[in-house]
Amino acid sequence: MLIGHYTVSLVLISVLVAILASYTTLDLAGRIASASGRTRVMWVCGGGVSMGVGIWSMHFIGMLAFSLPIPLAYDVALTSLTLVMGIFSSGIALWLVSHDRVPILNVLFGALIMGLGTCAMHYTGMAAMRMQPGIDYDSTRVGVSLVIAVAASAVALIIAVRLRKQSPYVRLARGGAAVVMGFAILGMHYTAMSAANFPDGSFCGALGTGLQPNGLDKLVLVTSLCVLGITLLTSVLDARMAARTAQLSQSLKQANRELTQLALHDNLTGLPNRNLLAERIDEAMRKVDARGGMFALMFLDLDGFKPVNDAFGHHVGDQLLRAVALRMRENFHRHDTLARIGGDEFVLLVELDSAEEAVGVANRQVTLVSQPFNVQEHELQVTVSVGISLYPGNGVTQQELLMNADAAMYHAKNAGKNGYSFFDASMNTNARNQLQLQQDLRVALRDKQFCLHYQPTYSAGTRRAIGAEALLRWDHPVQGLLMPETFIGLAEQSGLIIAIGDWALNEACRQMKVWYENGYTDWRVAVNLSALQFGHAGLADTVAAALATHQLPANCLTLEITETTAMSDADASMTVLQRLADMGVDLSIDDFGTGYSSLMYLKRLPANELKIDRGFVRDLEHDIDDAAIVSAIVALGQALNMRIVAEGVETTSQQNFLTRLGCDSLQGHLLGHPLPADRFMADIEAVRDRHSERTD
Repeated sequence: MLIGHYTVSLVLISVLVAILASYTTLDLAGRIASASGRTRVMWVCGGGVSMGVGIWSMHFIGMLAFSLPIPLAYDVALTSLTLVMGIFSSGIALWLVSHDRVPILNVLFGALIMGLGTCAMHYTGMAAMRMQPGIDYDSTRVGVSLVIAVAASAVALIIAVRLRKQSPYVRLARGGAAVVMGFAILGMHYTAMSAANFPDGSFCGALGTGLQPNGLDKLVLVTSLCVLGITLLTSVLDARMAARTAQLSQSLKQANRELTQLALHDNLTGLPNRNLLAERIDEAMRKVDARGGMFALMFLDLDGFKPVNDAFGHHVGDQLLRAVALRMRENFHRHDTLARIGGDEFVLLVELDSAEEAVGVANRQVTLVSQPFNVQEHELQVTVSVGISLYPGNGVTQQELLMNADAAMYHAKNAGKNGYSFFDASMNTNARNQLQLQQDLRVALRDKQFCLHYQPTYSAGTRRAIGAEALLRWDHPVQGLLMPETFIGLAEQSGLIIAIGDWALNEACRQMKVWYENGYTDWRVAVNLSALQFGHAGLADTVAAALATHQLPANCLTLEITETTAMSDADASMTVLQRLADMGVDLSIDDFGTGYSSLMYLKRLPANELKIDRGFVRDLEHDIDDAAIVSAIVALGQALNMRIVAEGVETTSQQNFLTRLGCDSLQGHLLGHPLPADRFMADIEAVRDRHSERTD
């Protein structure tokens, strides 16, 4: 029996190759698991080649490490066939475990294919020496080697499946597993080698034409290391590229999330915006339609936010909005939606079991917002007006529901603010009418549909006309003659009041010029100024231009402003009024006694006239309090050297009482109704004729 021995250095090299091949196999399994489609097929093919070459190299180097007392060589064809066997069996095994979910049967079948292929590769490689006589194998050890090959393959594939997912310590785990797998493969190889017995007198039949061992071990080693190294490097580079791609993908997802956040949420408060609110309303409507139930849409608008914004600046205003949003958001159910749709407007979508629940929700919001807010060391107070629409019942589309909740909110504001109001169909009609009227205002200004009526002012002592008050009217083509209370508020909201006021001022001056030229040089025409018109920067210039255009003396014009307007910003009012007074225009404080005047400021205002509100005159004969107030106003005006005008005189006893108190002039239906200029003069002349007849 020929006794063989091993070259230790080559044995160690075979150990190294076995571990490297095992690690490469595990790493490839991870790459295959993360790939898909054609890329996965390419990795399976490349992995089969690399794994097959690695296992084949380990076996071939192990065989080269074995030497006998006789020369050895290896048949080229059979040696090549062993390489094909290694690659084919490895490729099949990798393909079986390359799917996203790997059944245990795939692992077992793959282990069987790979184990049998490995054994076939080894024993075919032994046959490549073409020993004469043939090698005598120990059947028990051959069986053990087969078991080891299948078991080692099973272990290898199970570990490959388990470690193919990326994790923080996956490379360390693969390194440890590669050592286990490498020694398992080595165990199979050297067990199979120990099963071979070579009888005395044996010789190698491949000596003449086969591969010689001299230098072949180095060639095989270099070739196998290159294949395995390139494969491993490719895998690592691919892993890094995949990681970079994953990082970019994650960054893209984060950017998409941020874009979605920006697209669906309000930047200031972080609340849902109009877009997300629309989605939530549609979702709530579908849910109610499918399952029943109801929800409320509450339109919330802050009362008093604009003064805070104007007084403290937009930065404080923004902080206040954030504080309001935070307080409201903390006090409703998670499945409800609070959205900010612009400015100081919010919308609350609330699921309800009954309409009565909406009352509690609205009351809670009103109470929460009315409590003071501490913003940048300022204690700020605002309130909220809430309009409520219900679904089903108050609309069939989200646009209708929002529009109706908005109409209800305006109703709550008009009712005094700091409260709530449920939508009613009449609100929509009123809202549409108001909107139409607002649009008609622009047409009215363009088409000159406005006109002035004049109500005479009489001297209390002589009872003769001393002038008139110009009162604005709108000759609407459909609704007829409209009084100021119908459209002045809309004109102020739309900003048209400035242009309308300028027209009224010019028209009054034009008419006064006509009367002046007709001999009424001691008359004055009074024109009312709205709060917006009074606060307009160009008021004094507009008045000067109107007087100059119609060449009217300034003392023929009286400008009336309400007490509240004059006192809202007394310092600014004094500046404007002083400039008008310096021009020679008369100034009258209208509706005196109805506001909250400071007498300290009042005495400093350059006004010529106090006008007693009709509310005090109406009950003068029956209410001693009104009589006392009127007496006090007259006394105050006289003390400040102002003319006193009483409006709303409707009875002779009122006329006599006010005359006795010392009023300078009177105005009211008893003395004359507001009329167009031509009829006004006719009425004046008729009154004068009647007075003359009584005198005669």
